[in-house]
Amino acid sequence: MRIIVAGAGEIGSHLAKMLSMEYHEITVISPDPESLEDIASDSDIVTVEGHPTSIETLVQAGAGSADLFIAVNPDSEQDINIVSAALAKKLGAKKVTARINNEEYQKNDNRIIFTDLGIDSLFYPEKIAATEIVNLLKQNNASEFMNYSHGKLQLIVYRLEECSPMVDRTVAELRERTQNLFRSVAISRDGKTIIPKSATRFKLGDVVYLVSKKEGMEQALSLSGKPKVSVRNLMILGGGRIGEMVARSMEKQAENIKLIELRPDRCAHLSEALDRTLVINGDGRNSDLLMQEGLKDMEAFVAVTSSSETNILSCVVAKRMGIPKVIAEVENFEYIKLAEEMGVDSVINKKLITAGKIFRFTLSNKVRSIKVLNGTDAVVLEFIVNTNSKITTGRLKELNFPEEAIIGGYVRGNESFIADSESTIRPYDQVVVFANPDAVDKVDKFFL
Repeated sequence: MRIIVAGAGEIGSHLAKMLSMEYHEITVISPDPESLEDIASDSDIVTVEGHPTSIETLVQAGAGSADLFIAVNPDSEQDINIVSAALAKKLGAKKVTARINNEEYQKNDNRIIFTDLGIDSLFYPEKIAATEIVNLLKQNNASEFMNYSHGKLQLIVYRLEECSPMVDRTVAELRERTQNLFRSVAISRDGKTIIPKSATRFKLGDVVYLVSKKEGMEQALSLSGKPKVSVRNLMILGGGRIGEMVARSMEKQAENIKLIELRPDRCAHLSEALDRTLVINGDGRNSDLLMQEGLKDMEAFVAVTSSSETNILSCVVAKRMGIPKVIAEVENFEYIKLAEEMGVDSVINKKLITAGKIFRFTLSNKVRSIKVLNGTDAVVLEFIVNTNSKITTGRLKELNFPEEAIIGGYVRGNESFIADSESTIRPYDQVVVFANPDAVDKVDKFFL
């Protein structure tokens, strides 16, 4: 595909480099020559210096013949993203998508306005991150969690603790014990991602990826060895947009929410915007302040400041105080594994979240959703099966499905199923697939 990325900030740079590794033809537009030089230095990417709202620049970049145009300038430049995406569409780009920072734009009644402008999709990384955090707080013994087909299937990710009954058992033994309510689709161990076979044995510290039926979710979560705790008391460090959205969502279920923010003007805004959250003006890097505000009485601690280091260290402090669930926003890729090794339960990264949303546009129109997972390059895809798809031509064991991928489960009508070698996929089924990066294109061909 010919893909144009307008914006060379952190998210734009990551997207460009990631997509170029998938053998797409990538062009990046930015008025900043230094950021373009950095992108071009270690990737096979064409760069165009200029403003993304300039028609001349868009024409020079080849917007008229682009398969996909991604406007992903920093969140303070939302208007530039909208204008450049609309112009690219008018020039002939097949699909265009734009980053925004306004929830109002994503309301159903307002989406038609952007559709009329020619913009196919809007994405709001901070909103997606906040939604993931809220889901993790509701399923707090998982490090990652995602619903498919309105909850009929779930993706559950957790690290095996010492008291987990899965430790030293094989995949086959787990399957017998769980009556086919869920399936292990991957194991992350020592920096490697393993697609498990029947004889694969789980080890202490493994990060396990499970696809579960709704009725098997509680049992699947219980096998992590980590107890589930109802989050009644929550402390949030960082009052930016993510922190505000998490607090607003959790006000519906938590009894006591405290939000710590350093900037006085932001505190004033939060005090007016939030109904049942106590906003505290202070420096969350000060552990004495956290203790003074009752950190030890919390069931969950969320750190979403603009500093990855502050988020990680404050979560480590919270974990050592015995807080059951700690979540950190970590935007530096080099720190993600470090944060997990230091005991942070869940890591949120906006670049990975955005990558999943954009990656979907590069695959067939049968891909309903895609999630890029933390701690591994692998992705989880949800397909809607075409009537003539190769995947429908026999039992899974007969199809020569890529070894680097595995089908976890599928939904047919109102019923959900965990897949095995004898399963047969039918047209219009919704199928959840775990795949390593090298296998994504091969898997996609099975659903064309």
